[in-house]
Amino acid sequence: MIELYHCVSARSFRPLWALEEMGAPYQLRVLPFPPRALQRSYLALNPLGTVPLLLDGGTRMTESSAICQYLVQRCDPGNRHGLAVRPDEPGFGAWLNWLHHGEATLTFPQTIVLRYDRFEPEERKLPQAADDYAKWFIARLRGIDAVLQQHAFLAADRFTVADISVGYALLLANELDLVPRFPPAVAAYWERLQQRDGFRRALAAQHDAAVAQGVSPWTSTRPPPVESA
Repeated sequence: MIELYHCVSARSFRPLWALEEMGAPYQLRVLPFPPRALQRSYLALNPLGTVPLLLDGGTRMTESSAICQYLVQRCDPGNRHGLAVRPDEPGFGAWLNWLHHGEATLTFPQTIVLRYDRFEPEERKLPQAADDYAKWFIARLRGIDAVLQQHAFLAADRFTVADISVGYALLLANELDLVPRFPPAVAAYWERLQQRDGFRRALAAQHDAAVAQGVSPWTSTRPPPVESA
């Protein structure tokens, strides 16, 4: 049985979403964020203290985009769900490019925004750095916007794990209140992704698992809404 260690709406949402799109069996272990500080026993499993951690027999993986690539081959070798693009398909290069672009190019600047706008104590926050990296992230959406002006998805004219990789970066941008700055085609794409059953099942799975395992189902970047009396 595949085990996925996850924090609510962290990078580990990518493989969670992929698993739900395929309907593959898995066990979800939800940790408080950041686990390296709040659940130090986790360091025995992953010395980095980061999520995701995927365990599948003797396989151990910690890179979210690589895990998505692994899962589509491991759980759907016949590609019945179409989430992979085969090497003999015209969109293979684009698929690999956008799959890794989501993490290497898009999520990186967001981590700077998270740290210096949300996570650091007030005296250590750096508004200028956070704003500069938010602008960097928005600028890096231009290539995606150009593709999406001509196509509904990023590769092979169908939904794939490349869309999951990039879609997670858009989910994180939503947490950072950056959605109003999306280019039009990216904004429309983000709306489409949120309508997918697999996306909604992944959101429900992380919420239900967090509650069942005694972890807050809300992200550390966006506190729960205040209920009126």
